[in-house]
Amino acid sequence: MTTTSSTSGRRSPRVPIVVTIIVLAALVIAFFIFASLYTDYAWFAQLGFQQVLTTRWIAGTLMFLAGFLGMAVPVYASIAIAFRFRPVYAKLNSQLDRYQQVIEPLRRAVMIGIPVVLGIFAGLSTAGRWTMVLEYFNRTPFGKTDPQFGLDIGFYVFELPFWRAIVAYSSAVVLIAGLAALAACYLYGAMRFGGREVRISKAARIQLAITAAVYVALQAVSLWLDQYAALTKSNSLITGAQYTEVNAVIPGREIMAGIAAIVAILFIVTAVIGRWRISIVGTGLLLVAAIVIGGIYPWIVQRLQVKPSERTFESAYIERNIKATRDAYGVAGVQEQNYDATTEASSGALAQDAQTTANIRLIDPKIVSDTFSQLQQYRQYYQFPKELDVDRYDVKGETEDTVIAVRDIDLDGLSAQANTPYNRAFVYTHGYGVTAAYGNQRASDGKPVFLESGIPSNGALGDFQQRVYFGETSPAYSIVGAPKGSKNVELDYPSGSDENDDSGGNATTTYAGDGGPSIGNFFNRLVYAAKFQSEQILLSNAVNQDSQILYDRDPITRVQKVAPYLTLDNDAYPAVVDHRIQWVVDGYTTSDAYPYSQSQSLSDTIAGAESSAYRTDQVNYIRNSVKATVDAYTGKVTLYAWDTKDPVLKTWQKIFPTATKPVSSMSAELLDHVRYPTDLFKVQRSILGTYHVTNANSFYSGDDAWNVPQEPTSGTNDTDTSDASTTTNSGTNALGATTTTTAKGNLQDPYYLTMKVPGQGTAYTLYTTYIPQQSAGANNRNVLTGYLAVDSDAGGAGKGKKGSGYGKLTLLTMPKTDNIPGPGQVQSLFNGDSTVSQELNILKRGNSTVKQGNLLTLPVGGGFLYVQPVYVQSTSSGSYPLLQKVLVAFGDKIAFEDTLDEALNSLFGGDSGASAGDSGASGGSGGSGDSGASSGSDSGSSDSGSSGSDSGASSGSSGSGTVDNAALQKALNDAKQALQDRQDAYADNDLVAAAEADQRLQDAIQAATEAEGGN
Repeated sequence: MTTTSSTSGRRSPRVPIVVTIIVLAALVIAFFIFASLYTDYAWFAQLGFQQVLTTRWIAGTLMFLAGFLGMAVPVYASIAIAFRFRPVYAKLNSQLDRYQQVIEPLRRAVMIGIPVVLGIFAGLSTAGRWTMVLEYFNRTPFGKTDPQFGLDIGFYVFELPFWRAIVAYSSAVVLIAGLAALAACYLYGAMRFGGREVRISKAARIQLAITAAVYVALQAVSLWLDQYAALTKSNSLITGAQYTEVNAVIPGREIMAGIAAIVAILFIVTAVIGRWRISIVGTGLLLVAAIVIGGIYPWIVQRLQVKPSERTFESAYIERNIKATRDAYGVAGVQEQNYDATTEASSGALAQDAQTTANIRLIDPKIVSDTFSQLQQYRQYYQFPKELDVDRYDVKGETEDTVIAVRDIDLDGLSAQANTPYNRAFVYTHGYGVTAAYGNQRASDGKPVFLESGIPSNGALGDFQQRVYFGETSPAYSIVGAPKGSKNVELDYPSGSDENDDSGGNATTTYAGDGGPSIGNFFNRLVYAAKFQSEQILLSNAVNQDSQILYDRDPITRVQKVAPYLTLDNDAYPAVVDHRIQWVVDGYTTSDAYPYSQSQSLSDTIAGAESSAYRTDQVNYIRNSVKATVDAYTGKVTLYAWDTKDPVLKTWQKIFPTATKPVSSMSAELLDHVRYPTDLFKVQRSILGTYHVTNANSFYSGDDAWNVPQEPTSGTNDTDTSDASTTTNSGTNALGATTTTTAKGNLQDPYYLTMKVPGQGTAYTLYTTYIPQQSAGANNRNVLTGYLAVDSDAGGAGKGKKGSGYGKLTLLTMPKTDNIPGPGQVQSLFNGDSTVSQELNILKRGNSTVKQGNLLTLPVGGGFLYVQPVYVQSTSSGSYPLLQKVLVAFGDKIAFEDTLDEALNSLFGGDSGASAGDSGASGGSGGSGDSGASSGSDSGSSDSGSSGSDSGASSGSSGSGTVDNAALQKALNDAKQALQDRQDAYADNDLVAAAEADQRLQDAIQAATEAEGGN
């Protein structure tokens, strides 16, 4: 007895150990779940959007419970009823008897477990549909009706998806419950099979017949709702119900819905009188009706009646599609005008377009990122985006188009020694300042002329908070903040101060804003350490009672979290507004349920790829309903209700009544930087390529359908990596140049320019061009057929008022008999010209590459002017592109000169009649004012380009590009002369002279570097 007791005593602790491990594991999991929920709430509360989160939580939880109970309760009830009314004395075969013996000990667990598991899956699937349910209960009428049923558009956008989801979910529940009842009835003998005979007990018959009746009744409702869904179905010709759907499919579904309702009643009769035959016959008739009425009859109508005269039969429905599509995409009000463009470049032709030519942007934001980096990056832990942004600023009373970029933090640029967890979390916390260059100016050495530069930056943008704690490349998290009087820990910017101090020659700072949740107490530190799985947060002595943690810092991410109902533009752009850097983000409300509106993939359309019907992001309604801003210092998110007429936005304003602010609260300076969004314009230009045609017969014929041209520079630049496949035709175009067409995505981007569109005033404008729609490999014509422009200037009217012309779409259409060269033809003309080719080849020699910039198209001089900047870049490490030449074309005439002003004069008979923005280009490095950190440049920003010079910080030069340092000016002149001599030598095939000129060029660059360093 003693031994047994002792053994038992040694074994007994095993059970408590297992239980302890399970409990601890559960507690750890629960803590991590709690930490996630707690930190989410802290983040939203800090921004003032906690209602968004709590609404999501409450709605999601209620939807989960509804889905869980909606599945679990009926399934449990079905099994319980089948078991409760099972035959007590039923004689079972041996196999069923064995099944019962196995299942009986687990019966309770099975009866509860199966419904619970199914309920959990159902709950998880329904929890994600909270937006649909909230939209339904807060729906707003559109005030427009569909042409088929006369119902408000809001029925299709808000109500129909809700009811179809309810019916689909209910059908699934009833079907699963019915299957569970069948299994239980069979297992417990309520249903027995004997030869050809099936015996069912009365209770089982009633249960199964009623279940079948409910299921068939739900199918009747589904068929009835399907007739409305036909108005949003994508067909081969249009989106929406066509002749066959209206005259065969929709009436057929009404008939089948009636038949299904009758069959449901027959199943009820079966439950009462016990005869299955009538319900089975009814079900068979329903299936036959589905085949005949739902399939064969529509096929006959389509094949034998519609197809032979399709255009006649479909005309009325095409008109419906055209009207609905233009309304849904916001292009119904486009102003169309004929533009009989001339191709004759006569002297003085641009006299009436002087303001447009003065603002032609030569600085390509896709090319000059490396130039910005080399001239203005200063340290390896800063970076500029690969593609810069275009904006406009008031400079000395004149509105100037600018290319602007934020100097953001780049932790990947840290050296191995500096790349420590402490530095990443506490020291390198933010970017600093912006760099902006005139879009239409350049220095004589090809560098941009900066209107804002240096670190700290100074220039035309005035005083503003330059620290960028919330940017597109900000770290995953940073810990900032400290009590007053504490030692600064964060690196602010390279200041060039005494390098013997503790900061190592860098300015330091302590964050003074309110940008993130507090981690000043141990509990908050613990939950955030769990969230980011970082012991630094919990253990570091740099964390104090005033510490904040900044995370989710990308502007688009922040806006998306606080406005989950919006689809956001792909590009957030910075603007210096009211003495702060603000990120501006455009938000869209979309739907795929607008009746008769053409459906397309949003992502494919924006990317310029061929739209696929299998994409999950199909839309046929879009509005730029919200303009959002994110403060780069505090991270504050502000949502402005931009399109106050949008019913979808009105619906969400009922759900989140405090989330958006009215336009009236927008400052005049902010409105000056609000622009028409690029992604929306891409969607609209895609639609107008086909839907500029409002005549149904012409639309059907497709004789006037347009496409956006492919990017003309694809494959032309030495470093181009475009994957667009190209097919070169054997024929030539009207200008004698080889026509090149691309077979897949990489469409030419729309461009922002300040210009005067014919018939309109001068405005900040976004535009695109069109060419005829054609299939790849056909006899393609790359001629200009249309020119779409939209007024993008929302400012000028004062605080809280939109510009009167903002959003006005203008479509210039070319006469069908004209042969105005399109962008592809013009690019071919440039590349095929012998003089241009020779000069480009000369520029490419001597370890240099040529990059042809964006090909701009401007409706000036009674025709179309094409302008393309040409950049030259050395292949050596640390080089950057410099603007050296400008290509222009008008009709079939081209010019290739050092400046745009010279090129225009050459193109238009010696005098264009107007001056370009670079007419005053002179020697210089293109800087602007004092760099503020002349000693702060490092190897990351001190390499030269292919010509000219650069010290890594443009100091001392004026905004116009002039240089006061005589030695620097002489070196630049020597470099320019040496470059010209080298080009002449290569043209004469004199390699000795070319080598001598190249050496003089290198000597001049070295002299310029030394001179600028001492300026």
